[in-house]
Amino acid sequence: MEEPSDLYAVCNINHPPTWQEHQPQCLSELDEVEHLRRKIKYYFMNPCEKYHARGRKPWKLILQIVKIAIITIQLVSFGLSNQMVVTFKEESLMAFNHLFLKDYVDGGMDTYAVYRQADVYDHIDYIITQYGLLHNNTVGNHAYEKNGSGYTALSICQEFYRNGAIYPGNETFEIDAHVDADCIEVYPMYSLTSRDLLQNFEVHFKRLICIKITFVIKAINLQTVRHRELPDCYDFNVIITFNNQAHSGRIKVELESDVEINECRDWKVTGASAKQIYLTVLFDCLIVITCITSFTLCVRSVIKGILLMLEYTKHCSKHCGKDTPWSDKLEFVNGWYILIIVSDTLTIIGSILKIEIQTKILTSYNVCSIFLGTGTMFVWIGVIRYMGYFRKYNILILTLRAAFPNVIRFICCAGIIYLSYCLCGWIVLGPYHEKFRTLNTVSECLFSLINGDDMFPTFKNMKQKSSLVWIFSRVYLYTFVSLFIYMILSLFITIITDTYDTIKQQQQSGVLMSELQKFLAVCKDLPNSGVFRLDKSNNCILNCCINRCREQQERLTSEA
Repeated sequence: MEEPSDLYAVCNINHPPTWQEHQPQCLSELDEVEHLRRKIKYYFMNPCEKYHARGRKPWKLILQIVKIAIITIQLVSFGLSNQMVVTFKEESLMAFNHLFLKDYVDGGMDTYAVYRQADVYDHIDYIITQYGLLHNNTVGNHAYEKNGSGYTALSICQEFYRNGAIYPGNETFEIDAHVDADCIEVYPMYSLTSRDLLQNFEVHFKRLICIKITFVIKAINLQTVRHRELPDCYDFNVIITFNNQAHSGRIKVELESDVEINECRDWKVTGASAKQIYLTVLFDCLIVITCITSFTLCVRSVIKGILLMLEYTKHCSKHCGKDTPWSDKLEFVNGWYILIIVSDTLTIIGSILKIEIQTKILTSYNVCSIFLGTGTMFVWIGVIRYMGYFRKYNILILTLRAAFPNVIRFICCAGIIYLSYCLCGWIVLGPYHEKFRTLNTVSECLFSLINGDDMFPTFKNMKQKSSLVWIFSRVYLYTFVSLFIYMILSLFITIITDTYDTIKQQQQSGVLMSELQKFLAVCKDLPNSGVFRLDKSNNCILNCCINRCREQQERLTSEA
């Protein structure tokens, strides 16, 4: 006996009929199918259709619109506050460069280096002197870090190989690879001069690896007072490094600063009210409550979809003896709800961190910005879901969803080719081109070439010290540009356009794409027909059975 062509027919084991030919012996069985069909159809309705079907207000839609507005306001507020923190850090680092680096010029950090032994001692002496005169020189509110009744010391440490005898003229050397460290400490307000202190500090230039000068400077960011925010106290752990790892005769000097933000121990602000701070905290609490409500509603919808999927799968297995395709099962799992759940989770965590930052419990600006930024990004991406209710926008969303698997496969294949070019360029062209010195810069350079950026400088800046490598670089760059721009990108665009044409043709022809849609197409009831309101009743199936029994009894009576 052949299988029935319609997967969703109510099957008789011996004679499987179609939906049109089936005459149910049990009326409640057909009513259960109709009830399931209406439940699934109602689940896939948009908020406007659900309102016409059962009069249910679109609270979830309203909540999402309100959430987008208040989360955006929160992000802008936090961004402006974070911008003040970043500005203070950057300008403080620039001030330290001018205070402690001898003859420093803005923008000259990449070429700032020393080449003579006397210059090394002069720069160290200059740093010690400027550190001792910090109170008199700085125009900011910088101060030394206190350790009890005194100040913390400035530390000078040199790292060098333990033993070594190096004779380049004879092309001989003897070196012990173990690294030793020699450190001295200089306290501010000390009576001895820097020259006296450096007499006991001998730099072993032949074996020198690096010299590190570290000290801590404290400061207070007062610019937040104008915006009705409490100022933070900053600890700048300044590290000045004389880097001689290359042993090339050029010691590069670098100044870095690790910042630690702390709550000020004792503070008093007059002429300003803390009311705005409390209002900001209340606003953040409102966002947390809104996101928790949205999270709960979306989780409920996801669970409802999974339960409907299980009920639908059980129906197919019971009446047709076939498994439901995974494509139909995934239709019940709404990816937009998953996206909203993730965004709500990130926003809740970020809002809690923001509240703790506002109340000076934590100072994790970077962590908070990651959570708030990612959460807001997902919230705005979720707006696309509501644009999908319009036919012209929906085709774009369907195209992205349908093309996604093929795009991922294409990216995997293209990524292998891209990685091979990165590795080859790093090894061959790295010594001759600054854009190929590290794998990270190689990847950035090649990605720029794919987008048509910076092409001429990439070709031009190739050093011509080796004719063989120069010729190889031309072949390498020309083949990469031709392969990725003219072939791979064209194929990528073709995948998207083919999927778009397929979706557009299917929408115009009205072809049903899945068995689930065929199952739902049997139900011709419109949202405003009123039958969906009846399905809310617990006695729907019983009422339908009674009505069908009455109709059958009247028909038998008339025939008699």
